Amino acid sequence: MADDTTLTASPRQPADPEAIGELKEARGGAAVALTATLRRDLVLMLRSRGEVINPLVFFALVITLFPIGISPDPDLLQRIAPGLLWVAALLAALLSLDSLFRGDFEDGSLEQLLLAPQPLAALSLAKVAVHWLLTGLPLALMAPVLGVMLSLPAGSYGVLSLSLALGSASLSLIGAIGAALTVGLSRGGVLLSLLVLPLYIPVLIFGAGAVQAAIMGDGAGAHLAILGALLAASLALSPWAIAAALRISLNG
Repeated sequence: MADDTTLTASPRQPADPEAIGELKEARGGAAVALTATLRRDLVLMLRSRGEVINPLVFFALVITLFPIGISPDPDLLQRIAPGLLWVAALLAALLSLDSLFRGDFEDGSLEQLLLAPQPLAALSLAKVAVHWLLTGLPLALMAPVLGVMLSLPAGSYGVLSLSLALGSASLSLIGAIGAALTVGLSRGGVLLSLLVLPLYIPVLIFGAGAVQAAIMGDGAGAHLAILGALLAASLALSPWAIAAALRISLNG
């Protein structure tokens, strides 16, 4: 006869549904929060299409007006094309930086990001990624079309797009630090420009240098490698600086 204790042993307790839900949330919470932040910012930016189109229109107008205002000489335009394209792209990307955190600050969403259990640095990186996707990447794809107006040789178009894609990502990351610092100011646009423009100079130098090297027939690999290194350093350091700047702006 089997022991009574064997017959009356309590079965294994079923898993608590709430505990399972909390475990799943802990495992997938960061990924879900990042995806939600990306989707939300994409929807908001696409609804306010002016903020997306204005940098592209500014970029196109600057490049279009220079041949008219300076000279239609192809040799002259080709000499100034690398610096002109990069300066115009830099200023175009700067136009939309002030609104990077401004809308979230005004409607209170930014305070909720600070209170979220997910790292603020990761959520800030998602917002910067949206800014690059809708500003930097279109500028990089649009630049070869405008390069035709500046008599760029056909072999330099790929280097131009690649350098702008790498460089504009660094510009978005660096500029987001200034945008986070000035988000609480009523007129922070001018201060934002003063803060980030000196930090943009290395990216501008090597970006224009890559295009110039491609025009001259020299290898642009060294310049592109430095742009990649600057982007890697920006990815490693900027999210933490952005998070710290947002806390300073909101908490004082």
